[in-house]
Amino acid sequence: MADDLYVRYQTADAKYRAHRGSCTTCTDAVRCGAGGRLYESFARLQDAYLTRQQQRR
Repeated sequence: MADDLYVRYQTADAKYRAHRGSCTTCTDAVRCGAGGRLYESFARLQDAYLTRQQQRR
């Protein structure tokens, strides 16, 4: 069974990358409102996943 947190983190990454690919405002340093929300969601989920992986070791 797939790890739900991992799936959510990867989905958030895919959504951000899709947005970034079509948004003319977003850059590595600056994000539009929607891009910022997508990136923050990805970053929070990634942090949670990596923290949990470290705790399992």
